[in-house]
Amino acid sequence: MEPIQSLVNFSEKNTIKIALVGNPNSGKSTLFNALTGMNQRTGNFPGVTVDKKVGTARLSDSVIANFIDLPGTYSLYPKSLDERVAFDVLCNEDNEEHPDLVIIVADASNLKRNLFLVSQIIDLKIPVILALNMMDMVEKDGDTIDLVRLSERLGVKVVGLSARNKIGIEELKQALLQPLPIPAYDFIDIKKIAPEIIERVKTVVKVKSDFMAFQMANNLEDMNADIRNRQSQKIADALNTLIVDKNKLQALESVERYKMINRIVEECITRKTAVQSRSFTQKLDGILTHRVWGYAIFLAILFLIFQTIFFLAAFPMEWIETMFVTLSDWATKALPQGELTSLLVNGILAGLSGVVVFVPQIALLFAFIAILEDTGYMARVSFIMDKLLRKFGLNGRSVIPLMSGVACAVPAIMSARTISNWKERIITIMVTPLMSCSARLPVYTLLISLVIPKDKHLGFFNYQGLILMALYLVGFLAAIGAAIVMKWILKAREKSYFIMELPVYRSPQWRTVGLTIFDKVKMFLWDAGKIIVAISIILWFLSSHAPGNRFETIEKKYEEPAYVESLSSKTPGQVNAQIASEKLEASYAGILGKAIEPAIAPLGFDWKIGIALVTSFAAREVFVGTMATIYSVGDADNTQSIQDKMRAEINPGTGLPKFSMAVGFSLLIFYAFAMQCMSTLAIVYRETKKIKWPLIQFFYMSALAYLASLLVYNLLK
Repeated sequence: MEPIQSLVNFSEKNTIKIALVGNPNSGKSTLFNALTGMNQRTGNFPGVTVDKKVGTARLSDSVIANFIDLPGTYSLYPKSLDERVAFDVLCNEDNEEHPDLVIIVADASNLKRNLFLVSQIIDLKIPVILALNMMDMVEKDGDTIDLVRLSERLGVKVVGLSARNKIGIEELKQALLQPLPIPAYDFIDIKKIAPEIIERVKTVVKVKSDFMAFQMANNLEDMNADIRNRQSQKIADALNTLIVDKNKLQALESVERYKMINRIVEECITRKTAVQSRSFTQKLDGILTHRVWGYAIFLAILFLIFQTIFFLAAFPMEWIETMFVTLSDWATKALPQGELTSLLVNGILAGLSGVVVFVPQIALLFAFIAILEDTGYMARVSFIMDKLLRKFGLNGRSVIPLMSGVACAVPAIMSARTISNWKERIITIMVTPLMSCSARLPVYTLLISLVIPKDKHLGFFNYQGLILMALYLVGFLAAIGAAIVMKWILKAREKSYFIMELPVYRSPQWRTVGLTIFDKVKMFLWDAGKIIVAISIILWFLSSHAPGNRFETIEKKYEEPAYVESLSSKTPGQVNAQIASEKLEASYAGILGKAIEPAIAPLGFDWKIGIALVTSFAAREVFVGTMATIYSVGDADNTQSIQDKMRAEINPGTGLPKFSMAVGFSLLIFYAFAMQCMSTLAIVYRETKKIKWPLIQFFYMSALAYLASLLVYNLLK
């Protein structure tokens, strides 16, 4: 390796744009959280649906660093949309996210594999700091890495750290303020592999290094659209007389890089003992990835999660519910009667209660998901499910979107871009919304609490938790069933492969779990909350107003002496409730519900449920806010919770509770299968670039929901 010949000093700038790059499971996101803390936000990279995490940190009194957490990648040969974004940000100087310098996060316990990406980025001639993460694991194994020698051989600054334990973070920040070396010479002589190709590319575009020219020639189709028109045609014209065999060139490059990497690893790493942590990991994997016990343990974990969600969340949910009931009752008594008070109590507060009351369950669900991911267990789930899912037209990578779908279908569908096989990616996108997402959780909780008493147990286990787990399993089985149908319908010759590195087991990083919970709950409250409150206000208006003088007619009817005498056996509260109920039925909302009722009556649903079905197409969780608003407007009693009001609803035809076992389970099954999320349909269109896929998805899921609900209702009534 040639000596370093140039330095760059970023401490002279007010702001620095820094990209964090690394292999999956290298701890890159953990380091990002450690550097930025709460000063971060999530968006999309321009023109694509790939998540972009951006955060800031003050390095000194005068220097602020803007960090970009790029998607994980093993190399600069993009195989998926995620990796294409990382490639374009690093290799395209015109990209607005192109960094001033790069922090490459490498797993120190698996240095050889990580150095491949490191060597490629070094050859781009971008200022680089190599952050050797998980140094605590190396020390635990009894190994030693000579950081000084490694820095000399690579020609870049090397910092050892443990992002999970906050060790080395300050050293890394200080290193960013020091003059950084830029290697003057390539890690490998790339010109020996493709001399003519590199020279021709350099004649038509300006590049920093030979390797950047080599990458442009190899990845023309992956260049971002904003530069494709300007540069790709020039490069294609320059290479039109040459045969560019991408696979051969990449193979030759990989061989040369690993020759150099092997020598560096031998020089810089001293291995003293057997890797004890890996032995522990292998022993644990013998159980958790067992072909029989692996599935049983996974189901047991899910079972415990759903039992815990119902048990632990019950207490804070009751407190929140009581708070809103008390607040509504106070507002009704303290404020003057009129439109504004009605809007506040029956519109805004009723809608808010339908959002906030489910925060404890949402927080618990995301906490469990974050813990499973942080410990390394989710990677094992992908591994054990690969063989099973292949029979249904999916592969192990499909597990990530399917499991993520338990949280939210939108990012889950976006995560399917890591699946390189077109057919498996489309099938994964099409079936992922059948997984029960967190938006369904409020609906499930409300309906389960109506039809299953909370004190009903099967031994030590709560029936409500068992039903909740069953609904999640039904969603998974439906996704598998839909996948096998699509496997036979969709035709593709592309071969599939599944490669995944299993990280070592670690205790969860509680700060990371906490940040995840905070971010997801905030997103739920803001994204879902603003929709629910907006629809609640609209519903309040539709429920509180009627065409013509219908309300006046109802009031006059109750003032007639003969009618007053017929109600003499009822209390004033009962009379007021009856008046409110008749007004609701005569309102604009009632007219809309009555128009829908004939289509949904076979499922056991009435016009009130029909209104909720329509409004919840905006988002499934809107169902709860809608029912809260309808029952608040239709009931003069504000001292009861939404569950109590719905539980007290009587079916006028039978005289029995409206929300019977048959109606409750019919609704549960309908929401388990129905595509009632406009955001999901929008993201499916953006990911597939064709309108036919979201349309097919909407119609097949709606048909499945209707038929399944019809079957369940008729079996249980």
